[in-house]
Order: sequence, then structure tokens, then C-alpha cells
Amino acid sequence: MTPKQVRNRLQQIGSQTLFIESGSPWENGYKESFNGKLRDKLLNGEIFYNLKEAKNIVEQWHQLYNTKRPHSSLNVDHLLL
Repeated sequence: MTPKQVRNRLQQIGSQTLFIESGSPWENGYKESFNGKLRDKLLNGEIFYNLKEAKNIVEQWHQLYNTKRPHSSLNVDHLLL
């Protein structure tokens, strides 16, 4: 809610931001949501022994995230195990 209000106020006074703030959810909420879920659901629970293994595991998780995972509001994370 606050970022929307800030953007509206900036528009009202004829101003704009000069740069994209890194990690700012109001810049791209979809990427921020994905990055948070990637960290919480995958990276915090895995140990990668080499780059090839990391790429394979992350790609498998990415496919699962985009095709098979239930919506987070359904609270059925146990189905992904």
C-alpha cells in the first residue's frame, strides 16, 4: 500500500525516481516473491557440492514452481515434499 501511495505522490508533484532500488518489492513484486520462495523453500535447505549439481537442482525446483506447486494461500506445502 505504501509504495503505491509514494508513487502516486511523486506523480502528483511531477517527480519520478532516478533509479530502481535493488530488492524493492514495489519495483517487481513477482520477482521478489519468487526470490523469497526460492530462498525459503530451496536454498536454505540444500547443500550444493558443485555448480552442475546446483544448476540441476535449481532447474528442477524452478520447473516445479512454475508448473505443479499449489498456490501458497492453500497452505499445502507438505504436498511438495
